[in-house]
Amino acid sequence: MVTVGALVGIALVALGLVLTPGPNMVYLVSRSVTQGRRAGLVSLLGVAVGFLVYLAAAVAGIATVFVLVPPLYTAVKLAGAAYLLWLAWKTLRPGGRSAFTPAPLPPDRPRRLFTMGLVTNLLNPKIAILYVSLLPQFVDPARGHVAVQSLLLGLTQIGIALTVNGLIVLTAGTVSAFLTRRPAWARAQRYVMGSVLAGLAVRIAADRSRAAVATP
Repeated sequence: MVTVGALVGIALVALGLVLTPGPNMVYLVSRSVTQGRRAGLVSLLGVAVGFLVYLAAAVAGIATVFVLVPPLYTAVKLAGAAYLLWLAWKTLRPGGRSAFTPAPLPPDRPRRLFTMGLVTNLLNPKIAILYVSLLPQFVDPARGHVAVQSLLLGLTQIGIALTVNGLIVLTAGTVSAFLTRRPAWARAQRYVMGSVLAGLAVRIAADRSRAAVATP
């Protein structure tokens, strides 16, 4: 039902997004460095639930709204592209900070860690853009039910995002210390991530496809 090309495509998009600095990465790194790996993993569990909420919305047919109101779909895509460009500028501008230069956070209890991870992900514009603007581009109504395709593509994205974020949580302290001692590596990391963000923004803005929904 879902082509290998579509799975590879969404996997690459998911990998590019999860590796670029954003609210999820900044929060998970900051929490892991200041409160330890266990706190980071509890926060990651909240992030995972946030992904499932977005996936449920996609499977329920959120793209239908954008088919019925094409200007809204265009507006969302352009807003998403603008947001990614803003993230790219924040990363690349002189004096920009690496995601692995975390801000200090006060210790939190597990319930609050979970809640903050969930809320951070639900309010993360990058994830909203992924499910509203990017995922529908890999759905082909001619290959079967759009909801099932969205589910498979979404689970692929979630698997990659949780794997990479889990590795980030487990290695955040080591990577942060490494980049602190090696400013040139920190600058290179910022330039690579900023360039990826800018590239994604250009792709979204230039895309002329319409949202896809299942046909009767």
